[in-house]
Order: sequence, then C-alpha cells, then structure tokens
Amino acid sequence: MAFEPKENIISREELPEDQVVDFTLRPQTLDEFVGQEKLKAGLKIFIEAARQRGEALEHVLFQGSHGLGKTTLSHIIAREMGVNLQITSGPALERAGDLAAILTSLPEGGVLFIDELHRLPRNIEEILYPAMEECALDIVVGKGPSAKTLRLDIPHFTLVGATTKPSLISPPLRDRFGMTYRLNFYEIPEIENIIKRSAKILEIELKADTITELAKRSRFTPRIANRLLKRVRDFAQIKKEKIIKTSLLGQLLELLGVDELGLSFVDREIISSLIQKFSGGPVGLKTLAASIGEDVASLEEIYEPYLIRLGFLNRTSRGRVATSLAYQHLENNKKDLNEK
Repeated sequence: MAFEPKENIISREELPEDQVVDFTLRPQTLDEFVGQEKLKAGLKIFIEAARQRGEALEHVLFQGSHGLGKTTLSHIIAREMGVNLQITSGPALERAGDLAAILTSLPEGGVLFIDELHRLPRNIEEILYPAMEECALDIVVGKGPSAKTLRLDIPHFTLVGATTKPSLISPPLRDRFGMTYRLNFYEIPEIENIIKRSAKILEIELKADTITELAKRSRFTPRIANRLLKRVRDFAQIKKEKIIKTSLLGQLLELLGVDELGLSFVDREIISSLIQKFSGGPVGLKTLAASIGEDVASLEEIYEPYLIRLGFLNRTSRGRVATSLAYQHLENNKKDLNEK
C-alpha cells in the first residue's frame, strides 16, 4: 500500500511557517489586493470619506473561511488610514484589564484587530459595547456593596473583527459593527494572479500552464496557493530547476498527496468512508469523523467547506451525504490506481 501523507499542507489556518512568507507576500494596499472586488470598492469609498473628515473609520466585521484575507485587509485598513495596527484574538482577551490596556494605548483613530471574534469571552464583550459606541470604558472597582464603576474616556478607534463562525457572535456585538463583509472563495483566474504576484516577489519563474495547474490545486484559497508555491520553490531548488514546469509541479504534489482537484489524503478518506462504510450517507458528523480518525472541528472547518464547494458533499438535517460527483471521483481514482 502506497504511503499517503497526512500533511497540513491544505490547512486554511495559519501555520508558523506561513508567517514570514505571508509578511513578505501580503498586499500593502487595496489596489494590490487581488479579488473580493465589491468588498474593496466599498472599503475604498468609506476609508476615503473617513480620511477627508478626519474621523476614525466605522467598525468593520469580516466573515469568511481561513486564509481568504481577513488579516491582510485589517493591515491595509490601518495603512490606508495612516495609523498603526494593534492585533489580538478573542481567546487572548481573558480579563478586562487586557482589553483596557490595549484600548487606552491606541492613538486617536487607531485600529484594533480582533481575530476569532466569536471566541471572545462574554465579560469582555460587555466591556466592548460602550467602547465601540461611546468611546468609554466602564471598569468595576471593588466587590459587593462597595463596588464602584469608573468610566474612562478612550480615543476614537476602529474595531476590525474577523470570524469564521458569524453565527456564534452575539447579536448585540454584531449590531455594533457599521460595516460587515463576507469574504468568498476565490476564482481560478484570481488565484492565478495571486500566484503570479507572489512568484515575482519570491523570484520564481513558472510556466503559464504551471501557474494554472497550481491555481486549480489551491482550494480557491490564497494562503494555500502561497504555501504550495513556497514548497514548489524548495523542490525546484533541490532539483536544480530554474524554470518550474508542470511536470515538476506534478511530482511535488504527488509527494504531498494533493490530487488534480486539490484534494488531500484526508479529503479522499472522507469521500471513501462516506461511500464505502455508510453507503453514501446520511451519516452524522461525529460518526464520520471517528471513522477516519479526525476530530470534528477539523472535519467541519478545514475539509467540509471545500468538498461542498466542489459539489462532493451535502449537509442535510439527517447528516452528511455523498453526491454523484463524489462517486464519480472515487471511481476515477480507483481506475488511476489500477493503471499505475
């Protein structure tokens, strides 16, 4: 039986290895940012209007899967507004003092980016309400009957929130955002443009058909496209290839277990298990996860969105169901293995 790598190459979550490369490749302006055209058009107008008035931008909420550009857009907003960006995350804000220290240190018109906003503790959320609406912090000092509430004025600021699960954000918090944008998966031509831009920065020369093939296997996600591009650069360096051809890309992706549709070994395991063990479904998410040895969160957040986008999987009230396209892909894979 051939070795199948269960690598996190297709994970949309940021990996430690991504941070240096992402910093280098991250677009600096809205004009450099590829894709999400309607979102960019709206942001351009509202940022310019706020700058002309000399005011802070309204609070912004970005919704969408991992790796689509939410953090990048927060950096761009701060840069376009001419202020520094403070970055934190929902799980990191455990105490009221943590949030107070950040908000009081912001300059006038500053931008605070909170990733994973849906994981913000409720007590911190309640402190954010007056901060977002009235630029004030209500701090409770003491306990019991002697407790007092102190109100601290803070600078006008812009909160940029990012979430992959908007349904978990409470309505009172969600309603305080003046602008809410959903980031969609990218189209193949957009991913090709991202790869071209990244390849130029990294000084990598790729054939045109190689760029297209790489885009097809990037799961409609810029982060994965850039991650694969970095692996291609390493592979070409060891193989002493100056121009990266599709044949070289094919060798690398075969080693990584990424097929022609961008499916990983785990993706194929999900399809195979669903069809062969559960007759195509419906089957519950926990049962399906247990059958392939993956945790439920990974199955739901990393693998399912792409399988649904390809039309291989349906979510129903009774459980997950494989589609006819999934059956067809599994059959084609069997034929390819038999031919090899």
